[in-house]
Amino acid sequence: MLAGAVRAGINLPHSCRRGSCQSCRARIVSGTVRYPGGRPSGLSPAEESEGYALLCQAHVTSAALTVDAQEIVAGDDVRIHRVPCRVERLERLADDVMALYLRLPPVIPFRFAPGQYVDILRLGRRHSFSIASPPHDASPIELHVRHVPNGEFTDHVFGGLEARTLLRLEGPLGGFYLREASDRPILMMAGGTGFAPIKSMLRHVFETGLRRTIHFYWGARSRRDLYADALLRQWAVEHEGFRYTPVLSEPRPADAWNGRTGWVHDALLLDYPQLDAHEVYMAGPPAMIEAAKVDFARHGLPHDHLHFDSFEYAEPARAAAD
Repeated sequence: MLAGAVRAGINLPHSCRRGSCQSCRARIVSGTVRYPGGRPSGLSPAEESEGYALLCQAHVTSAALTVDAQEIVAGDDVRIHRVPCRVERLERLADDVMALYLRLPPVIPFRFAPGQYVDILRLGRRHSFSIASPPHDASPIELHVRHVPNGEFTDHVFGGLEARTLLRLEGPLGGFYLREASDRPILMMAGGTGFAPIKSMLRHVFETGLRRTIHFYWGARSRRDLYADALLRQWAVEHEGFRYTPVLSEPRPADAWNGRTGWVHDALLLDYPQLDAHEVYMAGPPAMIEAAKVDFARHGLPHDHLHFDSFEYAEPARAAAD
């Protein structure tokens, strides 16, 4: 159902596309659906009996279907396109992270909201990556690609992809984008390459002069995984109201690390034990997202103040969402 909606230009809430994050949960008003792979892990039997479905896994089995779902409207000029693009250059950010810069045809008005993502379409498969560049500086579009061993597309990026290669992408997609109408102070959190959409948001805020305090927490295993640490420290000096806290879960002896350690969302909660007045944006691995969702709710964060993007990776044999 989700794929059909996207093809029709309808941007419904979604994130992982694997049936685990619940972003695409919607209520079936009339009609029926089925799950070819069985009921997805993100949908409980009780929720299913109450008429809820996960649209990324549901297949329609009735002649007509009515769903209670809210379309994402990131802006009046944001439209989903399927367009060719050319690799302008690649830049190694870390041992397992590559920046991929894509040039789109100048005649196509590719507009997006900071935080959204695109799908690279290759060999009949989709490979989803968040846009790291901001709307005002998106030519070329910047993506951060983490190398997944035996990942169909990421192996190609790290092993053979060259500048000037033609690719095809679809986007912008997703409901993870900066809500600029709110005046609440912002807490941002990322794990690994979850920094990419956060980078887009931050650069947009710095460009437009949005007057809200922002504290960004970036979780990684070791110092070498903080591939934009110097840039973030520079931003914290240059931009009033912006704070940056890196958190390492497994610092190496060679790191000589005297900063914060442990789980990144625990570090955030230590500094902000009451979240009811804040707005939280987070992106990264599903385990981080799921743990944080539960703990943030316990600390008073309203559901509609939380915005997240769960970076789900496919199994190597399928490589459906590197």
